Amino acid sequence: MNTSAISSSTNATTAAQRIPVQTLGQNDFLKLLVTQMTSQDPMNPQKDTDFIAQMAQFSSLEQTKTMQTDIAGLRSQQQLLQANALLGQTVGLQVNADTTATGVVTSVKIVDGTPSIMVGGTAYALSQVLSITPTVSNPQP
Repeated sequence: MNTSAISSSTNATTAAQRIPVQTLGQNDFLKLLVTQMTSQDPMNPQKDTDFIAQMAQFSSLEQTKTMQTDIAGLRSQQQLLQANALLGQTVGLQVNADTTATGVVTSVKIVDGTPSIMVGGTAYALSQVLSITPTVSNPQP
C-alpha cells in the first residue's frame, strides 16, 4: 500500500481545527437544543419543562459571566481612582522584602490596564504602598 506524505501546512490547519473551544455561547446552546429536539424519540418526547429548565440555566450562566466582566471593570476603575487620589501625596513603599522607600507621587502610569504610581521616576504597584501622608509644601514668605 502506497501512501503519500501530508504537507505540514495541512497538518497545522487540521490540528488548529481540532482544538476544542472552551466556552459555549448562545448559538452553541441553540444548536444543541435543536439537535436534542430533532433526535428525540417521537413516541417518548422530552417534556417542554426540561427545555425551559435548560434555557433558564443557560440564561443564569450568561448573566453570571456578564456580571463577572462588569465587576472586573469596576475593580479596574476603582484602582485608577485610588492611584489618582495619591497624586501629590507622600507615600511609603515596600520596594522588596528588605527595602522601603518614601517619595511623592508625581504621576499615574497605566500598563496593561493596571495603574501604577510614579515615584522618583520609578513605577510602583498600588499593592506596594505602605503609608500615605499629605505632602507639606514650603510656605512662601
